[in-house]
Amino acid sequence: MPLPVLSRRARVGAATVAALVAGTAVFGVGQATAEHAVPRTDKEIPNLTQVQDKIKAYYGDTVTADGEHYASPHSNYARQVRGIEAKARSYLTRALDRQHGHTAQPADAKTGKHAKKPAIVLDMDDTTLLTYNYELQVGFHHTEEAQDKYLESTDMDPVFGMDRLVNWAHARGAEVFFLTGRKEAQRDWSVRNLKNVGYGVPLDRSHVYLKDKEHPPAYLPCGATCSTVEFKSGTRKHIESLGYRIVANFGDQYSDLRGGASDRTFKLPNPMYYLP
Repeated sequence: MPLPVLSRRARVGAATVAALVAGTAVFGVGQATAEHAVPRTDKEIPNLTQVQDKIKAYYGDTVTADGEHYASPHSNYARQVRGIEAKARSYLTRALDRQHGHTAQPADAKTGKHAKKPAIVLDMDDTTLLTYNYELQVGFHHTEEAQDKYLESTDMDPVFGMDRLVNWAHARGAEVFFLTGRKEAQRDWSVRNLKNVGYGVPLDRSHVYLKDKEHPPAYLPCGATCSTVEFKSGTRKHIESLGYRIVANFGDQYSDLRGGASDRTFKLPNPMYYLP
């Protein structure tokens, strides 16, 4: 997630335009869908203040006595997330049952190999941890410095219900991997956050993958220059090479989900920003 402000994280003024013009809080391919790529008049551009107000209404903006903003569990955002989670749980019930049936089988007579262990892969920001409070604190203007300061001292809430879904899937036999564009320097803060808000799964280096531009792993041919899609799909392929079958991949950006190396993808809603 911590990427250069303009080139890698097109903020609310562009990404949310796509959502509103398309009539949905989910981005589609994440590119502006206004009538013209370059607006001919101001009437083709939603008013930025009104866009932010719609985002707050969608998340059920709740302000505490000390001025902090939080999303409501009764919001349309929370309802939409619960619907996605219900579909994911139904799918995973069947997928894990099938996969466990295969792993219980003897080794394949030709290859001598057992079926791969089932796994799920999840992005972090706005897939497992909700950035809404952070976004309101920075006025939807993300910078690496602001994110570092926030993550060092503050735990983000879990995305509504995702902690329960992840823990349930792990209890059913799925190995859980977190795959985030956060930088390697944010590892300790990220792991602390996941643990503190209830993700009761292994959170060691072999289960939590962050972006390390200084020392990129050898399994990524693109090295320090990987795009989000290259980084995430390449890491999923690496996970599969370790003997896992990724039965489900969860993300709030389409770049979290593209590139294959998963049986099924689940897109979480996020009208606050766009990552190509």
